[in-house]
Amino acid sequence: MDYLLRAKEIEAELDTIRQTLHRHPEMGNKEVFTSAFIADYLKGLGIEIHHMLETAVVGILRGGKPGRKAALRADMDALPVTEETGCSFASEIPGVMHACGHDIHVTSALGAAKLLSENRDTLCGDVVFLFQPDEEGNGGAERMIAEGALKGVTAAFGGHVAPDLPAGTVGIRYGKFYAASDEFTVKVHGVSCHGATPEKGVSSLLCASEMVQNLVKLKASSGDRTVVSVGSLHAGTAGNIIPALAAFSGIIRTLGPANRKEIKEKVLSLIEDTAKKYGATAEFIFTSSYDGVVNRDEETRLVEETARKLFGDDHVAIIREPNMTTEDFGYFIDAAGGGSFAHIGAGCTYPLHSPHFLPDIKAAVCASALYASVIASYLS
Repeated sequence: MDYLLRAKEIEAELDTIRQTLHRHPEMGNKEVFTSAFIADYLKGLGIEIHHMLETAVVGILRGGKPGRKAALRADMDALPVTEETGCSFASEIPGVMHACGHDIHVTSALGAAKLLSENRDTLCGDVVFLFQPDEEGNGGAERMIAEGALKGVTAAFGGHVAPDLPAGTVGIRYGKFYAASDEFTVKVHGVSCHGATPEKGVSSLLCASEMVQNLVKLKASSGDRTVVSVGSLHAGTAGNIIPALAAFSGIIRTLGPANRKEIKEKVLSLIEDTAKKYGATAEFIFTSSYDGVVNRDEETRLVEETARKLFGDDHVAIIREPNMTTEDFGYFIDAAGGGSFAHIGAGCTYPLHSPHFLPDIKAAVCASALYASVIASYLS
């Protein structure tokens, strides 16, 4: 099958799907309308349906020939953003919008499902369609895996719309792609005293300030990019009192498990050493979040080669720098033991999470063709 030609033929259908989803955005774990819409569409294609978690949907397309099993993931949730696109199919839910393009992600996966279902007799194996809740919140990938969504799957594929790429262009990244993220809070305990005699106390504020200044300078010995950000610092009640307590919080973003472990150790060491220097004590509260995305070479090479065949070399961009934002798709790659995540040109100049963000429907046409072709090739 010529998947790109077929995807172009169903563009009007994909546009209707996208507009329906865009009008009805839902927050994480509340994707009731979205999951019902997805299930109905997949059933219409003769695809086996399974429900899990609060709103997750898993579709299984059985190929006509024996073979392995591949997965395609689309996240479903929206953001607490008031839409300002002015488009005819704008959000009908006050204060909620598909400002990260997950409506395009779902549309693309449904498009790929349609293309592959039309070609099921030639498929060598099965395709698992993962419609995941709550990517923007606490993450649905790990919970879906725990429920058995990836049973037997040997590679997972997916993608994200990218406003820095024109519609019809695919971005490819080998290896470390998205950062792992870990949130932290530090409470520094000093000794309060009168501001006129600071030598009689221990300033938690000065100690915390030095910690913050040095934490944001931390780098991984590998040379991979590292970002330690501190977004809040609170201390004191009056200008003439040395505060006994200061607290600050932030987030650590690293690339790959080795860097993640190293930076966490450096953060802990810096906090302990600085507290000791001032004669203060410190509490460190660490909360692990997403592991990040590390693409596997074999599957990424397949995505690149497929994209070049479908769209031409001029519409394939090799992404040179990793993305320091977070994404829980990496859990699927790690659990399956293989897979790749790509960027799909959005054809939209506004950034992700903007109230003006509105990708071109051609992004869904491109992604539908790419996913269907990649998965058919992988299974064969």
